[in-house]
Amino acid sequence: MRRERKSNRLQGYDYSRNNLYFVTLCVQDRLCCLGKVINGKMYPNEYGEIVEERWFWLSEQYPYVRSHIFIVMPNHVHGILEINRTCPKTGINLSKEMKIKSLSELMGAFQTTASKAIHLAGFDGFSWQRSFHDHIIRKDGSYQYIYDYIKNNPKNWDEDTFYEEDED
Repeated sequence: MRRERKSNRLQGYDYSRNNLYFVTLCVQDRLCCLGKVINGKMYPNEYGEIVEERWFWLSEQYPYVRSHIFIVMPNHVHGILEINRTCPKTGINLSKEMKIKSLSELMGAFQTTASKAIHLAGFDGFSWQRSFHDHIIRKDGSYQYIYDYIKNNPKNWDEDTFYEEDED
């Protein structure tokens, strides 16, 4: 008998709605393979740079997506992503022009393209955890707190939930 998987998403919420979303994605088994934190500063390696490039690709690929802040950490990433159906340059409602992807679909595209590029770069065993954490940002105070948390994540790495000591 197959076990029913619990959804991490808010029941009944339309994740393609205009909103700000805080997301965290982790590398499978929290393997520190995206770079190192040294003296409170993150230094992404080749794989971390691929992940960063793929994150910003989302905004290039989908005109209704905007990244507010993003950080690659050794074994996870944090970001604030905005979905906005109104094109800032023209004021046109893009949902009348194209299908707006949900947050899950966007994160799926990110994970798939980043994984593929990392595999092509030589790390065949790379994978993401199956799901991701999200938080719908509803208040300005919450936005600022999360923004600062992401910005300061490298400085606080040794106290981070995802912290894994280097094996050097």
